[in-house]
Amino acid sequence: MQFPDRFFITGTDTNVGKTVVSALLTQGLNATYWKPIQSGRDPLSDTEYIRQVTDLDESHFLQERFCLTAPLSPHAAAALDGVEIALSDFELPTAIAPPLIVEGAGGLMVPLNQYDLMIDLIKYLDLPVCLVARSSLGTINHTLLSLAQLRHAHIPILGVILNGTQNSGNRDAIAHYGQVAILGELAPLAAINPSTLRTAFEQMFDI
Repeated sequence: MQFPDRFFITGTDTNVGKTVVSALLTQGLNATYWKPIQSGRDPLSDTEYIRQVTDLDESHFLQERFCLTAPLSPHAAAALDGVEIALSDFELPTAIAPPLIVEGAGGLMVPLNQYDLMIDLIKYLDLPVCLVARSSLGTINHTLLSLAQLRHAHIPILGVILNGTQNSGNRDAIAHYGQVAILGELAPLAAINPSTLRTAFEQMFDI
């Protein structure tokens, strides 16, 4: 798999494994990681977590544009903190070595403010998407709906990474009905550290 210089990682839902997949790709691609909106940081922000499990130095990580207190949808967390998120608040950095991995908060349809959703931020940043989905029951519906939204917004789709115990039936159904590439399957890791992430990356992409 040849990844582009910049791409966005989103998921079919909250807690589907976006951050672990982001860690794996940041480690494996020796990439720069950016989480534009962080909602909640108990015990760590996603940026701090990925720094910890990859053991990459600070040069691989960009500061969040918004670091919100509550672990809620960005629009709700921002309201509690007395701030408002606007698409114009975000600008892709230019003076960094590629690749750049940008991770969203929640799924595609979570609100950022009274008007914009996460999918609008992806469109605004003009980035292709790697979609992370669960491997388990319910994933076909969630994944096909997410793919439909991305296509409706004319956002390029790199493919899907499935997170969890391998399920060939769900994998094949998503590939067939979603007409999408399955980039890889990430089985549960007993421990998450630079060594296990590197091994999983190499296995996923046959390196």
